[in-house]
Order: sequence, then structure tokens, then C-alpha cells
Amino acid sequence: MKKTFILCIILFASHCLFGQVLELPAPQKTGGMPLMEALAKRASVRVFDTKEIPIQQLSNLLWASFGINRPDGKRTAPSASNKQEIDIYVLLKTGAYIYDAQNHKLIQVTQEDLRSQAADRRFADAPVQLIFIADLSKRGENSEEGKLRTANIDCGYISQNTYLYCTSEGLVTGARGSVNRDVLVSKLKLKPDQRILLAHSVGYPKP
Repeated sequence: MKKTFILCIILFASHCLFGQVLELPAPQKTGGMPLMEALAKRASVRVFDTKEIPIQQLSNLLWASFGINRPDGKRTAPSASNKQEIDIYVLLKTGAYIYDAQNHKLIQVTQEDLRSQAADRRFADAPVQLIFIADLSKRGENSEEGKLRTANIDCGYISQNTYLYCTSEGLVTGARGSVNRDVLVSKLKLKPDQRILLAHSVGYPKP
């Protein structure tokens, strides 16, 4: 009986470690660099400082990239037929999370630090790795090719939001398609219909 009780406690504790919720502060929707200036300064960067990004800035970044900006649930980036098939996975030192835009919070997928699987040595110092993943089951096209084509277009809108927010707020970022897909598919527990489309390394410029 005692062994059973101890086993139950261990299983309960293990369950609590995963699926943890990281509450994000409300996004700050004012301020920042004027749009035309941000467009003029937008650039891809491959060298990052290792300094961590404050939770408020991470909150702002995720909302700007693909957060909800209207009461009807529509978002800061468009998606064809409003399918909203792109999910943002956030890789941090404390683990990997999926961004829940509806509730503006992060839900932990694993406690493992997977950032090295999302970036080669050129991007490795960035404290935040964003992975844009399409759930093709949400798209209505008949063929997988059609679904992927539309999802890639939608992903591009989100990527540009990420670039413009980072430029506006003194952060730097670089987008790329090269990630360790086999490892991330397994570690992030992706479904067969989910496809990794793009990664964004985000951090501060290196002095």
C-alpha cells in the first residue's frame, strides 16, 4: 500500500512538470519605432548576444508576431480563409513551449532545452528560438502541395511581423529554414499533419 502511494506521488509530480503554463504579461501595444523607420532598418542577423530577453519583451514579441488583436479572434498577421494554421513554438533555456494566442500564455511541451536543434553555430547564442509550424489539417485544400503552399505564404506574414517588432524594439533576428527537423518533430511531439516551416533566432545585438 505504501509503495503504491509513493508511486502515485511520483507519477503526479512527473505529470505536473510537463504541460506547465508560463503566464505572459499583457502585451504593450503602444510605442516603438515608427513603421517607415523600422522598414528602413530591417535586417537579418546571424550574431547574437547571449543576454536573456525579459518576459515583457517576449510577450510583446509573440503578440506582435501572431497574437490576437480583435475581439473576433483575428490576429496581427493574416491567414488564408482565417484558418490560423500556424503555431509558434518557443524554445527557451527552460524548455520548449507552444504559444497559446487565445489566452496569451505559453504551454510547456518539454523541459528540455532544444535551442541547439533549431540553430547552427552561427545562431546558437540567441536566447530565444521561434519555430513556426503549420498544422495542415486546418487547411481546406485538397492536396498537401496546396496546403503547404498556402501555409508558407501565411508563415511569411508572421515572419515579417517578427522582423518589424525586433527592429522596432532594439532586438535582432534572423529567419531560416534549416533546423534539425527529425529531432524537433520527435521532441516537440508533433502530429503527422504538422510541418516545420521556418525558424527565427531572436536576441540582442552583440556588442
